[in-house]
Order: sequence, then C-alpha cells, then structure tokens
Amino acid sequence: MRPFFQIVTAAGLALCAGNALAQETTAELPRQLSWTAYDTGSAGYNQSVAIGAALQDALGVNLRVLPGKNDVSRTEPLRQGRVQFSATGVGGSFMAQEGVFDFGAENWGPQPVRVLMANNGGAINLAVGVAGDLGIKEFSDLKGKRVAYIVGAPALNVNTEAYLAYGGLSWDDVERVDFGGFGASWKGLMEGQVDAAFASTNSGMAYEAASSPRGLFWPPIDPANEEGLARMQAIAPFFSPNKARVGATIDDTDGYQGAGYAYPVLIGTSETDADLAYNMTKAMVELYDVYNGKAPGIGGWALEKQDMTWVAPYHEGAIRFYKEAGVWTDEAQAHNDNLIARQEALAAAWKELKAENPENWEEAWAAKRRAALEAGGFRLVF
Repeated sequence: MRPFFQIVTAAGLALCAGNALAQETTAELPRQLSWTAYDTGSAGYNQSVAIGAALQDALGVNLRVLPGKNDVSRTEPLRQGRVQFSATGVGGSFMAQEGVFDFGAENWGPQPVRVLMANNGGAINLAVGVAGDLGIKEFSDLKGKRVAYIVGAPALNVNTEAYLAYGGLSWDDVERVDFGGFGASWKGLMEGQVDAAFASTNSGMAYEAASSPRGLFWPPIDPANEEGLARMQAIAPFFSPNKARVGATIDDTDGYQGAGYAYPVLIGTSETDADLAYNMTKAMVELYDVYNGKAPGIGGWALEKQDMTWVAPYHEGAIRFYKEAGVWTDEAQAHNDNLIARQEALAAAWKELKAENPENWEEAWAAKRRAALEAGGFRLVF
C-alpha cells in the first residue's frame, strides 16, 4: 500500500470539526474504518477528513483516509477489500462500472459499484482552471497551450477533454503534459510546467494556485451555447451547466458559470456488507450538522440533495436506510434495478470475452461491450 498512499488518520486531524458539539446517532460502526479519496488537498480528501472528525467525536470511530493519485489506485484497495469505502469521482464510480478507459484493461473489467451517498451541492463546479498570467478568456484560447493529463485517471482526462471539446478543441490541438497524480498536475501549473489542469473549484490545490504568482482563471461555460454543450456532453454525458458559488477566486462573488456533476461519491461494491452500508449511510445523514461547513462545498451531502436516479446503482444497505427515511421511491427502485441489470450484462460480456482470449483485447472489448449494451436495450455511453 505504501507506494500508492500516504495514510492519514482523521482522528489526528479532529480539529476539522471545530468546536461543534457531537450530535447523537444510532448508527453502529466498527471502531476502525478506511476510505480512499483523491489526493491530499483535494476537495474529496478534505471533506473525507472532516467527516472522519465527526465520526470520531460522535462514535469514537477512527477513519483513515488514504489519498490515491488516480482512479485505479483509489479503486484497487476497494476491489481487494482493504478499505470499506471510496470517496471517489465519476471515474471510480461510473467509468469503473462501465469497464471503460483504464477499467477496460484485461486485469480490470466492469466493477459492481454501489453508491451510498453523493455530494450534489451544486455550489461547486468541476472545471479546467488555467494560469491567470496567460490572458485566456475562453476554452478555445487553449489551442497550442500545455494541458495536464493524469496517468491512470480517466475521469480527470475525459473531463478535461470535454472542456476542450466545448471550445472546439481536442488533445491534438494542445500540448499534453503527463503527470503521475492530481496534486502533481496543480503543482506543475503553479511552477510553470503546464498551463491548464482539471479540479473541483473548491479544491485546496485550486486555492493554492489562486494565491500563487501565476494566479488562476476559470474559463466560462455559456448555457446558451448549444453546439458547445453538445460537443462537451458527447464526451462526458454526466456534465450539465452549473453556476458555482464556492471555490478559488469564486468565494464572495456572484459566482462562476461552468459545469458540474456529483462529487465526491461514496461507494462500496456489491460485496460490501449490507449492515455496514446501512450504518455508514445512517451516520452520514445523522451527523450531517456536525461536519457541515467544515470543508468547502461539503453541504452537498445533505439528505435532501441526494439524487436517487444517478448513473450508478445504490447499495441495498443504503436503500434500506432511505426507505426508513421515506425518500426511496418506486421510480428510484426501477431505475436501480435497471442499472444493476446493466452491470450484470457488462459482467457477463466480460466473462465471455475472457474465455475467448482475443489477441487484441482493447478492440475486442470495445466491440463486445457495445454489443452487450445494444442487446440489452441499454444506453450506449463511451
């Protein structure tokens, strides 16, 4: 584990909970929990630490937050059962479920992802920030500029590609600069190694970049630009226009018109114990008032902001809690059942292809996956 993660104990950072009084919860959790999250300084990492502090105060639970550099390194410990949950993004959830990009490699395949909760605050955007010393005003201005590419992080790279597409560009129109992790890409932006990088607007790295000598600028997304949005959503269908109120250079302003989606997303797998998923969800909801406000953008974890018809299915344990809370509907159940059927179709196709042992795996899986989705009447994405 050590080559991939820096283990941080949330209990040691309990000051994140401030002076908030511990709120009662009837959730029953083990004394030791482990999550993976994005790099240190990311919004997902900071929010996980704040939630860990609330768990420590209320239940004496010690949450270890293990920052991973990319989607694969965040998902591997979950797949192996070394952590209970992952606070991930669209890569570790939707793309892992779909078995695409790095998850389409022969040693991976479609993952049985199960959602517990997601941050749907709408207060932040997931966006490409550019160095403020370049004079860039629109995404089309990135032509010929250096743009960060994170090895092993398909979600970040697809999202960056989607923003380039909005501006009428592709990776062929920019100079791609490879980095080993999210944090390194933003250090590269501040140190002049790259001109643009992807992050949530409330990321600690974005705040650091904004205060650096180069500064930071978020090029806008115009909701009225139908052609640009069509190009963007053809690559990343989970994006939608959104006006952020929280983030570097955005706080205390009228907001930043960009685009966003749910982040972070707390996931387990179909193998995650139902009682554990139930109690984790319960604790997240019942302790919301304790951790709310303790990290930028953390308010999106509120129960009333949960999207029960998202692109990945919910865990049966989480569903049990939502039924008790009176927020799970017949529509949500039908949607969930369809998503699980989609996962099963992809898993069956993967198993069949493994048995066939094709010479060119990448091409064979792309064709097999498309055929399985079409045969099942499922929407074809990627």
